[in-house]
Amino acid sequence: MRIRIISILILFFLILPVQIQAEIDVSAERAILMDQTSGRVLFEKDSDTEALIASITKIMTAIVAIEHGDMEEQVDISDQAIGVEGSSIYLEKNDQMTLEDLLYGLMLRSGNDAAVAISEQVAGSQEGFVHLMNQKAEWIGMNHTHFDNPHGLDADRHFSTAYDMALLTKYAMNNEAFRTIFATKSYQASHRDFAWRNKNKLLTSLYENSTGGKTGFTKAAGRTLVSTAEKDGQRLIAVTLNAPDDWQDHISLFEWGFDHYESTLIQEDGVYTFNLGNQIKQGAIKEEVYYPLTDDEKNNVSIKTFFSTDRGNQSFDRVGKKLFLLDDQIIDEVAIYGVSSTSEPKQQHRSYWSQFVQQLNRFVGDIND
Repeated sequence: MRIRIISILILFFLILPVQIQAEIDVSAERAILMDQTSGRVLFEKDSDTEALIASITKIMTAIVAIEHGDMEEQVDISDQAIGVEGSSIYLEKNDQMTLEDLLYGLMLRSGNDAAVAISEQVAGSQEGFVHLMNQKAEWIGMNHTHFDNPHGLDADRHFSTAYDMALLTKYAMNNEAFRTIFATKSYQASHRDFAWRNKNKLLTSLYENSTGGKTGFTKAAGRTLVSTAEKDGQRLIAVTLNAPDDWQDHISLFEWGFDHYESTLIQEDGVYTFNLGNQIKQGAIKEEVYYPLTDDEKNNVSIKTFFSTDRGNQSFDRVGKKLFLLDDQIIDEVAIYGVSSTSEPKQQHRSYWSQFVQQLNRFVGDIND
């Protein structure tokens, strides 16, 4: 009888399509793994709870300074900058530093003195700069964030979440100057006789796929870390708050993400013919669309196409849109533009996945709005 039961159980598990997905064991109190291109959250642990964030604050300081300041401008060093507590690049009154130099000191060595000097140079005061930081946070959609200073020292009104910090990093990584600083292992300012080495050990020694990061620590916040990585064209963002073993947390998160998700081309650009049931329309898609999908999810993507009935047919007109759905939830969309009547559908080599999408489009059908 026991042998029969065991045999039945073995047969059951062989037949049942079980999806095995390894759990991620992270030391962090709060964590998130986000796809940088699409913003899809691949893993999260209490990622919407507000908490102290320490020096990862300086990601916002850096992007605001880059967008509002002059990188080549000489910066006056104030007594307030020299006297700030915590991590430092040891600025002195007569230092000749450009804004660019200070940004490297800010991001590589986490200089609180650099943060104050930058804020005073760009906005005239720390208070004015903090206003710019909070404006930018609101614009990005960081709904559970408030900045009280440019350096990240603990304050009652200075907090964020793992999710919000991932959103901020996704935004900042679109800026070339920020990406360059974020990914720099060492930097020597023009009036220093030694180089600053990046505190981010993932970038400098621990993880070959690392493309940048920012560390943070206070006794109240614990160890905080934001980092980015890229492998085979897929780019990921990891954030951990209060993580005793943050280096390993980030490596585990990245490796899990790269193992389980593939940045999948779900739409190629070009001119396409759309079968709307009772009529045929032609339209141009001007961008490629990538989305991170597991192998199983690739079979569950569906498409809906909408065309407007009150537009012209000029190439600059947006005449419709194409929606991509995963398990009936919209995951992305792309605009369709009008083309001239003489345009020919683009002939190009198509991957297996894009051919699958085209066939799916034919069988599922398009919806005319």
